[in-house]
Amino acid sequence: MFSGFMVNAWTVGSIVAVVAGLVGFFTVLRGSAFVAHAIPNGSFAGAAGATLLGINTLVGLGAFSLLGALSIGVLGRRGRHDVVTALALVMMLGLGALFLSFSAQYAPEIESLLFGEVLGISANQVAPTAALAVACVAAIVALYRPLMLSSVLAEVGEARGVSAFAMELCFLVVVALAATMTVPVVGTLLIFSLMIGAPAAARSFTDRPLVAMALSVAIALVTVWSAIAASYETNYPVGFFVGSAGAVAYALGRIWAGWRGGRAVGRAVVNPAPTIVT
Repeated sequence: MFSGFMVNAWTVGSIVAVVAGLVGFFTVLRGSAFVAHAIPNGSFAGAAGATLLGINTLVGLGAFSLLGALSIGVLGRRGRHDVVTALALVMMLGLGALFLSFSAQYAPEIESLLFGEVLGISANQVAPTAALAVACVAAIVALYRPLMLSSVLAEVGEARGVSAFAMELCFLVVVALAATMTVPVVGTLLIFSLMIGAPAAARSFTDRPLVAMALSVAIALVTVWSAIAASYETNYPVGFFVGSAGAVAYALGRIWAGWRGGRAVGRAVVNPAPTIVT
């Protein structure tokens, strides 16, 4: 399990988990789950086009991820954000279907991009994935304060000179980078669960941003590691275990949040605030 090709799986899977946990935290905080679903799925068209042309699929993934992200950001400024996101998604999926109709020769490669192939990661994929991961993490670190402010208190951020539109574009570009590096590992249909499940669970456990980010990364790592191990032992798809673990983590987070809320209400009933009589 820890030798040969599996070393690449553990390495790249861990890198993907860290990025998904960090980027996913802001995705959940900003209520942009639909965007996190649309951009990776839309990038499938780029992968299909790149495969058809015989070039590196990462180039196609990156180009369409960035194109989709910028389209959502620019067009969503003056229209309904969810409608623009949906239209960008269906447009890119339509292009993907068109590219696939030209040839069925590359169907296995496209299927791996849809559902992921973490156990088939080659050594030459590690370096590009690591480079994109470094870019994503560096962007999150550089944008942390203004992005946090625009995500939580957009009006206050505008008053302090933090442009909500500029932060939205920066955030979407980071999501596009994350999609480009994660899609070849966990697939377009499963990065959504990894980028949303772990951060949503983390936010249920704590309200402190930095603690939530660290916990989000930890949950994502456990999710990926357990999925790889379970897939290796059972020969079932990695995506099944990623999705299941993400759902379980979120359910546990909601149970914890409900229990903690119930205790807080109980303490308030037992020890009510004193009434000031004038």
